Amino acid sequence: MPNKVLVTGASGLLGVAAIEKFLSAGWDVVGVSRRKPQLPSGREIEFLSVDLRDAEATRAAFEPLTDVTHIAYTALHEKPELVEGWSSRDQIETNNAMLRNVVEPIARAAADFQHISILQGTKIYGVHLHPIPIPARERDARHDHDNFFFDHENYVREMGAKHGFAYTALRPQLVTGATPGALNVLPAIGVYAAIRREKGEPFGFPGGPSFVWEAADADLVADVMVWAAQSPQAANEAFNITNGDVFEWRNVWPALAETLGVEAGPDTPTSVTAYLAENAEVWDRIVAKYGLRSHDLRELVGHGDQHADFAFAYGAPEGPRAFVSTIKLRQAGFSKTMDTEDAFRNALQSLIDHKLLPPAEK
Repeated sequence: MPNKVLVTGASGLLGVAAIEKFLSAGWDVVGVSRRKPQLPSGREIEFLSVDLRDAEATRAAFEPLTDVTHIAYTALHEKPELVEGWSSRDQIETNNAMLRNVVEPIARAAADFQHISILQGTKIYGVHLHPIPIPARERDARHDHDNFFFDHENYVREMGAKHGFAYTALRPQLVTGATPGALNVLPAIGVYAAIRREKGEPFGFPGGPSFVWEAADADLVADVMVWAAQSPQAANEAFNITNGDVFEWRNVWPALAETLGVEAGPDTPTSVTAYLAENAEVWDRIVAKYGLRSHDLRELVGHGDQHADFAFAYGAPEGPRAFVSTIKLRQAGFSKTMDTEDAFRNALQSLIDHKLLPPAEK
């Protein structure tokens, strides 16, 4: 029998990428989210519309899935105020309940359940609260702050020991890609650029101090998920994930401007969140002008505007100093890399091609 993976958060940035990669690897896939994912490939999957916060609904939906062998857990609950929510006890408890609501019925019902991948990130090292070791290594995670990432890893470790399945905890840095919504900063950048162009304003970098960072393309993270699901070296381990290079926002800004067909300009410190809110009517005009599919600005951007303000260090004295070592992942056998500038360009071009962002005007 083929492997069958349950992908939670199926309509999100990492969920869509995971579904595409598992399908391409020949797996059977069941996608779970509140709304059906739109796959770039146009392929169809078995889909369940379930709110993971509802314990009764999840039990009823998942207990019949007796042939599931793996879970790719990409679901995430965020508070409306993104950064403040990262330290919220309510946000932590909600995310913990969602994971339990998935794992417990599958562990009971699926006789050949073998592995779950969970998603973490550099917040496990406290990057949103204080300086972290450079580079941060998987063994450096410190329990000096509240974070559901700790709870998730403890939970799957304990449940795996009890029910006989393995887990892998994945820690990508700044995930970007071609799927709208969620924490993806690229749709927000695209909307910001389109509004600036429509208003005759140059596309200046809106953030704060210069700093060097790393990113992880969603497709690369999904490749790690497929690898981890089948690799003995990944069993019961945590891995940092990056594209393999570093970048500075001002240095990639001209490439983004070229892809989006806008004129790069001088730095323009601006809250992307506030700018998009103040210019929502301009976006509506752009949608009508170009016949775009993205009528709902919030659905397109998700929390990406708030995340962009954080990622750009807008209004901050310095940017996040977050470098992670990916040596453990390489030594375990995963060696794929990606050029971050290319990843940004390709994702933005995909959003243009799918008529979510306006075309470049050369």
